[in-house]
Amino acid sequence: MARQKLARFEHNAAVHNVIEPGKEIFETVKQHWNEVFFKNNQPIVVELACGRGEYTTGLAKEYPDKNFIGIDIKGARIWKGSSVAIENNLQNVAFYRAPIDFIENYFAENELDEIWLTFPDPRPRDRDEKRRLCNVRYIEAYKKLLKPGGIFNFKTDNRALFDYGLDVVKSSSPQELIFTHDLYNSEYQQYHFGIETTYERIFKKLGNNINYLRCSFNK
Repeated sequence: MARQKLARFEHNAAVHNVIEPGKEIFETVKQHWNEVFFKNNQPIVVELACGRGEYTTGLAKEYPDKNFIGIDIKGARIWKGSSVAIENNLQNVAFYRAPIDFIENYFAENELDEIWLTFPDPRPRDRDEKRRLCNVRYIEAYKKLLKPGGIFNFKTDNRALFDYGLDVVKSSSPQELIFTHDLYNSEYQQYHFGIETTYERIFKKLGNNINYLRCSFNK
């Protein structure tokens, strides 16, 4: 296992589509993602806590006219998404290895067109509330980074976390808010593009409903 992790870290250090500490671009790409990395002016979509990058790479295949960035702290997980992107020649994909806590250090205000928060850690203990990625401090950060009219998507099997996040979103001046507690039996199936994460497949087999919301924010 240690050798496998080492090989994955070596891959990440060598490839262009993984941006991590130690690479010069890690410190300079903020506000210049399209100019410095993608070399185009296409809309930017971010997957938070992307894990293996299933949404990042899945959406990139669906929308070659958009740029996609997966963010996660786990380099061994990012390796998978990076490898899939390379195997499929997805030039519109990047992975940024860093904690979500400091997301405002990675993007400039109004730099993003869309954000996906997919199956984050539910952090069920009250003392961990501030660490939930749908906590008000994170939602306010997402609002700042999204362009006017930019889209926020939140998808999880955890009903308690979803209802918590929904309440936060409702208090944050949302526009065109839609939500469901059973995505696959709702009118909103079109919004997930048939893309399922590893965790989502596990949760569905267990009989868990998938919760989903989509909105923009009044800035």
